[in-house]
Amino acid sequence: MSHEKRNSVIGIVLLFITAFIWGTSFVAQSDAMDHIGPLTMNGTRSLLAAIFLLPTVFIFDKIKGQKPTLLGVTAKEDKKYSLIAGLMCGILITLASTIQQIGIKDTTVGKAGFLTTLYVVFTPVFALFFGRKVNWNGWVAAGLAVIGMFFICIEKNEPLKLGDLLIIISSIFFGIHMVLVDRYVVRVDAIRLSLMQFLVCSFTCLVGAFIFEEVRLEAILNAAWPIVYAGVFSAGIGYTLQIVAQKWVAPNIAPLIMSLESVFALFAGAILRHEKMRELVYVGCLLVFAGIILAQINFSKKRVKEKEKQQA
Repeated sequence: MSHEKRNSVIGIVLLFITAFIWGTSFVAQSDAMDHIGPLTMNGTRSLLAAIFLLPTVFIFDKIKGQKPTLLGVTAKEDKKYSLIAGLMCGILITLASTIQQIGIKDTTVGKAGFLTTLYVVFTPVFALFFGRKVNWNGWVAAGLAVIGMFFICIEKNEPLKLGDLLIIISSIFFGIHMVLVDRYVVRVDAIRLSLMQFLVCSFTCLVGAFIFEEVRLEAILNAAWPIVYAGVFSAGIGYTLQIVAQKWVAPNIAPLIMSLESVFALFAGAILRHEKMRELVYVGCLLVFAGIILAQINFSKKRVKEKEKQQA
C-alpha cells in the first residue's frame, strides 16, 4: 500500500471516530441538562475544549519546527485578521451551540442529531452569499431534507415541538459558521481558529450563566462526565481528529462521513436513553440522510472526468 493510500485509509478511520464521538455527545449534552443550565453547560464544555486545544497548538508548532506562539503569525495585519476570525466564529458557535443545547431539552437525542446535521444541506445555500454556485443537487437535497424534517418533527396532536424548531435554527447557525470557517481557514491555522472560538464561547456563556442561571459547583460536579465528554472528547479531540483527517481525505468524502454523526446519535439515543420513535420518524431520517449524501456529490466534476475519458 502506498504512503498516500495509507494516509487516506487512516483519515477515513479518524473521520468515522469523529462522527461517532459527535453523535454520542448528544447523549452527554442531554444528560447534562438534568443538572445544569444550557449556558453553564456550553461555557464549561467550551472552556475544557480550549484548555485541551491550547497545548495541542504548541505541540503542532513543535512538530512543524516552528516557535510556539498563540496566534502563529507575526505581522500586525495577520494578527488582526486572526482575532477577527476567532471572534466571528466564536459568536456564531456560541449562538449555534447555545440554541442547540436549549433545544435538546425538549426533543430526543436521535432527532437532535439528524436535525443538527442539516447544516450540511444549508451550507451550500449560505455559500451563495459568498459568490459560490449551488448545483441542482444542492436544491434537491434541501427539498428532501425539508420533507424529512416534516416527518421527523411532526408528532400526533403536536405539529412542531419548540425543541425541534430550536435545533433547526441552530443548524442554520452551524451552516453559516462552516461557511465562515471555510473562508477564514485559508489564512488562519485551523486549530488556532478552533481555540479562539471556544475561548469566545466559554467567556460569553459563562458570563451569561452567572447572570441568567443559578451556577452551583455541586450541580456542575454532578454533570462532570457529560461536560468532560462534550468538552474534551466532542469539541477538543473530535475537532482535532477532523482537522488531521481532512488533510488526507477527499473534500467530497469527508463531509459525508462526518454526517454519520446523525446515525450514531439516533442509535445512541435508542440504546443509552431508550428513546422510541414512530415509523415516520425513521422515514424522515432516511430522507434527511439521503439529502445529506446528495448534497455532497459534485456531478460537475463527474461530467468533466467522463468527457476526459471520451476524448482520451
